[in-house]
Amino acid sequence: MSPEKDLDSLLSSSHIDFDQYETLYKHFHSHPELSLQEAQTASTAASHLKLLNASYEVHTSIGGHGLAGVLRNGTGKTVLLRADMDALPVKEDTGLDYASKVTMRDNDGIVKPVMHACGHDMHVTALLAAAERLAKMKNSWSGTLIVLFQPNEERAGGAQAMVDGGLYSKIPIPDLVLGQHVMARKAGSIGCRVGNIMSEADSFKITLFGRGGHGSMPHRTVDPVVLAASVVMKLQTIVSREVDPDQFAVVTVGSLQAGQTENIIADRAEIRMNVRTQDREVRQRVLAAIRRIVKGECEASGAIKEPLIEETTKFPLSVNDKSITKSVHESFGRFFGSRFDPDTACSTASEDYSILGSSNGKPCCFWFFGGVDEKTWDETKNRGRLAEDIPVNHSPFFAPVIQPTLKTGVDALCVAALTFMRNS
Repeated sequence: MSPEKDLDSLLSSSHIDFDQYETLYKHFHSHPELSLQEAQTASTAASHLKLLNASYEVHTSIGGHGLAGVLRNGTGKTVLLRADMDALPVKEDTGLDYASKVTMRDNDGIVKPVMHACGHDMHVTALLAAAERLAKMKNSWSGTLIVLFQPNEERAGGAQAMVDGGLYSKIPIPDLVLGQHVMARKAGSIGCRVGNIMSEADSFKITLFGRGGHGSMPHRTVDPVVLAASVVMKLQTIVSREVDPDQFAVVTVGSLQAGQTENIIADRAEIRMNVRTQDREVRQRVLAAIRRIVKGECEASGAIKEPLIEETTKFPLSVNDKSITKSVHESFGRFFGSRFDPDTACSTASEDYSILGSSNGKPCCFWFFGGVDEKTWDETKNRGRLAEDIPVNHSPFFAPVIQPTLKTGVDALCVAALTFMRNS
C-alpha cells in the first residue's frame, strides 16, 4: 500500500460525526470571548475531551484559561497540536444566522462587541475533531499526543503564560510543535513553507504631552492633535524612505485619540501603533526610526515633556524548522495533491505559538488553510477583485465557510501528527 493510500485509508477508517462538530463550531462562533476571558470556551473544550472516552488526561487553568489533553499510546514521538481560543473586540456584520451578538467588558472595563473575526473558533473545533479521530486510530500510531488549547493569542501573551504557568511540569515536553491558521484563501487549500512563516510584531502605546486650553486661544497652548498628526504622517515615511525595497516592514497606526469636544484643546494625545518585520536588523532600524521621529516631532512642536513610548505586545518571528517541515510537506503533498502549496508566502500577520516549542529548544511547523467558499473565490479572482471583495482576518465580515474548511483543518492536523507517529 502506498503512503498516500495508507494515510487516506487510515483517516477514512476513523469516522467522526462532522455534523456534531459543525454544530459545535456554530456554538463557539456565537459565543466568543475576549483574550484573558476564555473561561466558557475552555470549559466546553475540556468537557468535550473528557466525553470522548479516549483516556485523555485533561489539565486545565494553565496560564489563565489554557488547557491541554494528553493521550499516551506507547513509545514514540511526543507531538503537540495547538489551537488558540480568544476572540476580538469587533462587531460582527456577516449576517450569519449564528452570528455573534455578544458584548463583554474588556480588560479596561469598557463594554465592547465580541466576534471570532480571526477564525479561532474554527481552530478549536478542528483540534477537538482531530483529537477524537486520532484517538480512534490508536492502533495505527504510537507515542504521546498533546492537544493544547491556548488563551490570549491576540494579545501575544497566551503561549508564554502557559509556559510560565507550569505547562511542562504538567505535560510531557513535546518533540515538536504543530499548528495551523485559517486564512482568507480558497477553502480546501493548504499552504506552508520552510523558514519564516509569520512576521515578528511589536506594538506600542505612545503618549504625547501638550498644553491644553481654550479652542479659541491656540497660541496659548501646545496642541497635541497637530503634534500627533505630524507624528503619524512622518511615521509613514519609515517604510518608504528608510527600509530597503527588497526588505519587508509594515508600520501601522491603528488608533489616535485626543480630546473630548470641539472647543477644548487637549493636553495629551495617545497613539497606538503596530510594526511587522521579518528580519532582525530591519526591526531594529524601524524601531529606532520610530523613537527618533516621535521625539523629534515633540521637540519641534514644543511639547512640555518627553513622549512616553510603552511596548504593549510583542510576537516572535515564526520560523518553520527545515527538517520537520520537509516531512510535513511530503505528507501534505501526497494527501492534498494540487491543493497544497509548499512555498506559500510568509504572512505579514504574527503568532506566539512557537514559544511552546522554543521555550525548550524544540522545532515547530505551522501552516495555513483556506476558508473562502471555492466558487466565491474563483469568481472573485476572475474579476480581479480578491483584495477588494474577500474579507480578511479581523474584518467584521470574516466568516469561513464551514465545509470544506473544517474537514481540511481536521485532515491537516491528523496527517501532520501521523507523519511523526504512524506505525511502520
